[in-house]
Amino acid sequence: MKFEKYEVRIIKEEDMLSFFQLIENNRIRLEDFFAGIVSKTNKLTDTEIFIEEIIDRSINRTYFPYVVIDTGTQKPVGYIDVKNIDWSIPKAELGYFMDEKYTGKGLATNTVNLVINYLFNELRFVKLFLRIHEQNKSSRRLAEKCGFITEGIIRKEYKTTSGKIVDLMY
Repeated sequence: MKFEKYEVRIIKEEDMLSFFQLIENNRIRLEDFFAGIVSKTNKLTDTEIFIEEIIDRSINRTYFPYVVIDTGTQKPVGYIDVKNIDWSIPKAELGYFMDEKYTGKGLATNTVNLVINYLFNELRFVKLFLRIHEQNKSSRRLAEKCGFITEGIIRKEYKTTSGKIVDLMY
């Protein structure tokens, strides 16, 4: 999937070093709400294992890990995953982040829209959802731009890395 000077594709083993660097450059801002990914990519060897695991999960269609590649540098500048997949409905949750240097440029909106179209039109999902912390205004705006509608707020739904229990908007 492509738009402008970006490609969105399933992560590959050869992305390991640049994916590790993407996480490393954004670790502090990601650690509370991407705790799983951040904790599984502390070292390069951990990142290698993590990428192997998620590639296997994508082959089994239980998780789809996409990287957003800047085609000029051939390096990942963002990540979007399709998780908590329920094929019986079929529905899934989306999670996403962009390198801090690439935020505010519409990249996340374009990426999410591209993936949404693929999931609905090619994989035939009927529902996609996001879980967003109420204070994450940029993610809330992105969700609205992409056609998501707030279904409600689930109280005490998520425990951050720092141990704080927070509400999430669905």
